[in-house]
Amino acid sequence: MKGLAIGLCAMQLAASAVAGTPGEIAVGGQLPEAQLNALVGSAAKLSSLRGKPLLINVWASWCGPCRAEMGSIERLYQRYGKQGFNVIGISTDDDHAAAARFVKVSGVSFANYIDRNLVLENLLGADRLPLTVLVDDEGRVIKKMTGSRQWDSPESINLVTQAFRLKTR
Repeated sequence: MKGLAIGLCAMQLAASAVAGTPGEIAVGGQLPEAQLNALVGSAAKLSSLRGKPLLINVWASWCGPCRAEMGSIERLYQRYGKQGFNVIGISTDDDHAAAARFVKVSGVSFANYIDRNLVLENLLGADRLPLTVLVDDEGRVIKKMTGSRQWDSPESINLVTQAFRLKTR
């Protein structure tokens, strides 16, 4: 009987571990329309980014791993962005000024938006930060990765160039 109870608990834990955030778009799913509120500059609609592959990085200014990877995302964008893919950052900060300061200090040139109401965070399933989502040119999610990485490393460049069918150089 004890073994059965342990087994049922283990199954419940395993099921909850694979269950996503309610309303989360799974890999293979289509990104819905959403408003992007700019940290600096103009607001945009998520649908305005269709037509090119898209790398979405969900971050927060207080998140050490998020801060650590931002420079490598910028270098990846500088190296391959002209080949036809977009990069955007989405801050989950409550403090707009802190997020804007971080973007300014980090020197990134790609557009960054803020998601104070956590709508995009929930849609993308960002229960841990940073979260990076690769989206194809038709708006379908093709890959999700949590945790920091060096986006200009050979492994990450290979991942992005294959996912987006870019020419390596």
